[in-house]
Amino acid sequence: MEYDYVIVGAGSAGCALAARLSEDASVRVALLEAGGRDDRNEIRVPAAFSKLFKTEFDWDYTTVKQPELGGRELYWPRGKVLGGSSSLNAMMWTRGHRDDYDGWDVPGWAYDDVEPYFRRLEGRVGRNEGGVYGTSGPVTISEQRSPNETTRAFLAACAARGLTRLPELNGPSNEGYAQSPVSQKRGRRWSSADAYLHPAGKRPNLAVVTGAHVSRVLVEDGRAVGVDYGGERVTARREVVLSAGAVGSPHLLMLSGIGDPDHLREAGVEPVVDLPEVGRHLQDHLAVSVIRRCPRKITLTGAESLPNIVRYLLLRRGPFTSNLGEAVIFTRTDPALAAPDIELIFAPAPFVAHGLTPPTEHGVTLGVVLLRPGSAGRITLASADPAEPPAIDPGYLTHEDDLGRLMFGVRYAEELLATEPLKAYVGGCMAPYEGAEDDEALARYVRGHSETLYHPTGTCRMGTDAGSVVDASLRVRGIDGLRVADVSVLPQITRGHTNAPAIMIGERAADLIRGRAPRGPESTGRT
Repeated sequence: MEYDYVIVGAGSAGCALAARLSEDASVRVALLEAGGRDDRNEIRVPAAFSKLFKTEFDWDYTTVKQPELGGRELYWPRGKVLGGSSSLNAMMWTRGHRDDYDGWDVPGWAYDDVEPYFRRLEGRVGRNEGGVYGTSGPVTISEQRSPNETTRAFLAACAARGLTRLPELNGPSNEGYAQSPVSQKRGRRWSSADAYLHPAGKRPNLAVVTGAHVSRVLVEDGRAVGVDYGGERVTARREVVLSAGAVGSPHLLMLSGIGDPDHLREAGVEPVVDLPEVGRHLQDHLAVSVIRRCPRKITLTGAESLPNIVRYLLLRRGPFTSNLGEAVIFTRTDPALAAPDIELIFAPAPFVAHGLTPPTEHGVTLGVVLLRPGSAGRITLASADPAEPPAIDPGYLTHEDDLGRLMFGVRYAEELLATEPLKAYVGGCMAPYEGAEDDEALARYVRGHSETLYHPTGTCRMGTDAGSVVDASLRVRGIDGLRVADVSVLPQITRGHTNAPAIMIGERAADLIRGRAPRGPESTGRT
């Protein structure tokens, strides 16, 4: 039970980090995952992702009551399985905007610093206009194999509105519209576990342990020396790295006595390191849906037919290859802004309540996403018991501008749905959506029906200031031998979906730990 490196969390970042560190045959690496193996069929089938929610593959978190959302407690699915949330997400591949990374003002994390890491990990297949993507990396990125007819109409509607068509979504700027690139390989989900862990798992110097719910980091004389799970002590000769995500990483730090001393004592944990910002700066993308009936029976509703099943099994094509979010727009609510602050996601199906209840009517959804929330929240200890989840308070809509920007996005969505190319596919409103004509009613709808887009970040903020949780090398301040490598380190949430940045962080962390300069994509090959 002694290793050179102990990594907690086999999610998007943790899988990449474990694979890269174990490339060095002279070191021993342990990767500890609280969940089980990724052997469920629904993990492989892109359109089945919501069937994994509230199962043994999901942490099944719930937020505290959100006063600005009518006192609702929101469901937060997070992956509890090899691959983490990359095993149950919607596979949308977006790096974010150049301004995200440059705006952090953290040495080594500007856009020009991280772009080589994106290219290193990407294995783009098919079109790659302008050579934006890497082509030899382990994460296969592809186009949608069988986009829905309504999705093609939506893209035509964007063109009719005079929006900018992006030849590739993941250049330095993502402002415009595009069909969503996805982390799929021949119509099958391609998670971080598929890309990194399964090939690397054959190495004798990498131990992958499932069912290992870590309860604390072991600290001796100011240094992290290992972790404890289920009474088992796993020792790290060199470093412990937390890759448990924006909920799990701060939770584990606080359980280990690393955090705000007053809060820790209130929860019954003896402080070890005074680090008050652990758990703070929680940001998430809040989303609200415009849902309209489709008069033609061509959407994903009722797609689970025998012909479609056979088509998927034999050809890996058809509606089962859909990630649901088949096309996107990134735009600004104010022309004076330097970069997009909202996203619109087109889905060729009615998507209500996380898809937990299959739709019975044909419809389309245009989700409006607040990319740059002014609001922020906090993760805190609900108990000193590691088995009890932390208290999650995203602080949704607590900033005065956030509600107005979401309302702007809903009206913008309505304008797009009213364009000529979509007229044959868009009918009346579908419950719970009732329209956007009345300001007060629309505000009530946003407050009453907004949900997470599954992108929590920022709770172990990276920075150069003394108040940040980790430094630019991802080292936890005030303690040796401990780092955090996941999206909890983001100083501010990115303008896009967070799986690509998470994997990039895992790649970057491996180089930081090994003390070597970045390698370009041409020298890596697949893991």
